Amino acid sequence: MFGLLNINKPAGWTSRDVVNRVQRIVRPVKTGHAGTLDPLATGVLIVPVGRATRLTEYIHTVSKTYVAKFELGKTSDTEDSEGDVKLHEVDHIPENRVVERVVAGFLGKQQQRPPVYSALRVNGKRAYQLARQGEQVELAPREIDIFQITVRHYEYPELIVEVECSSGTYIRSLGRDIGELLNTGAVMTALERTAIGSWTVAEAVAPDFDTPQDVNDSLLNPVPLLGNYEQLVLNEQQQGELMHGRRISLQDSDAEEVLGISQDGELLTVLNRVEQSDFFKPVKNFFPS
Repeated sequence: MFGLLNINKPAGWTSRDVVNRVQRIVRPVKTGHAGTLDPLATGVLIVPVGRATRLTEYIHTVSKTYVAKFELGKTSDTEDSEGDVKLHEVDHIPENRVVERVVAGFLGKQQQRPPVYSALRVNGKRAYQLARQGEQVELAPREIDIFQITVRHYEYPELIVEVECSSGTYIRSLGRDIGELLNTGAVMTALERTAIGSWTVAEAVAPDFDTPQDVNDSLLNPVPLLGNYEQLVLNEQQQGELMHGRRISLQDSDAEEVLGISQDGELLTVLNRVEQSDFFKPVKNFFPS
C-alpha cells in the first residue's frame, strides 16, 4: 500500500484515534497523520499509508484552511470550550467594523504564542502535561503566516472566521489574540479544517474502513496535494540512475527540491539540489519494488 487518505475526522475523536483505526486494519503496514486536530475539531486529516509516511514533512508545508467559531465575552485556560471557561468583563460590545478591522490585522507573517495546553515539548515533556500538573509553562512565540482571513459571521457574542494559514498555526490562539485586541476575550467553540492545500472536506471520507481493501480503495496519489513543489517527469534513463542512488543533472530547474514523477503522474522520488550545482540527488525514493 502506498498513498494518502483524506479523512473527515469526527468530533470527539483524537487524530490518534483515526490513525489507530486505520492501523488496526492495515497492520503491519505503517500509518501516521500529517497535522493534528484536537478532539473538538472536525475536518480534513491526512493519513499517509505505507511508504507515504515518509512524506509527512512535505505535507506539513502545504497550507491549511479552517472555519472557526468563537464566543466572545469569555476566556479559557485551554483557549477553547473544553477548558476552564470563565466570563470576561466586557465594557462595550465591539461594532462590526471594529471586528472586521481587528481580524484583518492578522493577515501576513507574525509571531504567535502557542497555547499552554498543546503537544509542544518543554524539557522533554508535553506542555499540556506540565500545565495539568499545575506547573508554570512558558512557550516561545513562533512565526506563522496567515494567507487569508475573513469574518464569515459576527453577531455578538458569536464570531465565525475563515482562515488559510501555514502549518503550525493554532487557531484557538488566534481567537485568543483577537479577543484580547477586542477587549472581550474569546473562546473557540467549534473548528472545522475545510482543506489542506487543494484537498477539501467535501472530498474526504469517513474513517469507517472494515477491510484492507476499503483502505486501499480510498488511497490517493500524493502528487496533486504537493503542488507547492516543482514536479518533473523523469525519463527511463533518469529513473535508472536514481533507482541506484545516483545523482542526475537538471539544468532547467531553479528549485532546491523537486518531485520526480512518472509519465503516469505517480511519485517516484524526492530530489535535492547538490550544493549550488545543476545536479540533484535522491533523498526519498518510492520506485515500485
